[in-house]
Amino acid sequence: QVQLVESGGGLVQPGGSLRLSCAASGSIFSIYVMGWYRQAPGKQRDLVARLTDDGSTNYADSVKGRFTISRDNAKNTVYLQMNSLKPDDTAVYYCNINVLLRTGQYLEVWGQGILVTVSS
Repeated sequence: QVQLVESGGGLVQPGGSLRLSCAASGSIFSIYVMGWYRQAPGKQRDLVARLTDDGSTNYADSVKGRFTISRDNAKNTVYLQMNSLKPDDTAVYYCNINVLLRTGQYLEVWGQGILVTVSS
């Protein structure tokens, strides 16, 4: 019913930048929350940043001032601009959205994950 396509990950040196994108498609009426989570090896999946449809944002303390979440409603796409990257940012990043389908059903959807590696 809903598909997420993530892009933009890869290898970057410490201090560098990357921008992740996540495009949603399918039988979507509206998306009320879009966010990014990450999971490092051997650790739990944690919230990185979250953006609601009223413009409210939440960031993990570890990324405040370095990461920025934004969305393009016309494209059903959420972005994560990551600056001043650190080795501790190395993880698989997952897109997460909460949607209202045209059927009236509410659904939470996860992306397949995209690897970000910060290393010299």
